[in-house]
Amino acid sequence: MGKAKRTRKFAAMKKIVTHKAIKQYKEEVLNPIKRDFSKQNLPRNVPQVSSALFFKHNTALGPPYRVLVDTNFINFSIQNKLDLETGMMNCLYAKCTPCITDCVMAELEKLGQKYRVALRIAKDPRFERLPCTHKGTYADDCLVERVTQHKCYIVATCDRDLKRRIRKVPGVPIMYITQHKYSIERLPEATIGGAPRM
Repeated sequence: MGKAKRTRKFAAMKKIVTHKAIKQYKEEVLNPIKRDFSKQNLPRNVPQVSSALFFKHNTALGPPYRVLVDTNFINFSIQNKLDLETGMMNCLYAKCTPCITDCVMAELEKLGQKYRVALRIAKDPRFERLPCTHKGTYADDCLVERVTQHKCYIVATCDRDLKRRIRKVPGVPIMYITQHKYSIERLPEATIGGAPRM
């Protein structure tokens, strides 16, 4: 009987015991109480449903609408030659007040000379300025955080990632630009233009 051919193992390495591994093993043995709780089955953190959501319709939303405006929404409005306030009124058939956070203003200022028209529009006195208390100037996080805390806003953005994040928050409509006009997503028809509820 012939000898069976065995394939040679390539790149088979012996595991070297490092000083770090020994130290970690000693800590696990000496401190059994100090365990990693992330591996255990802890109950998931379920966010509390807002009291404004009644039958999945946001009762906090109603005219006059407060619209949180993102940086790129202003830029795309300029490109499409749309006036923010009149465009919003044509879309929602009601009075709208565009709200701009400090983070969005800081982002527009950072963009420099190219976006000076957008910055001038954002500084319009008709727009409501919302002060930010958190650290950092990342506008997307700021808008998502503000919307999850207070369900009284409509978010105006053309950013896909931000839209995806806001869709996870229940009861928050999204305004975007399509075919050179403003369009709204996820706003129940009963609340548009202050129509009487049945």
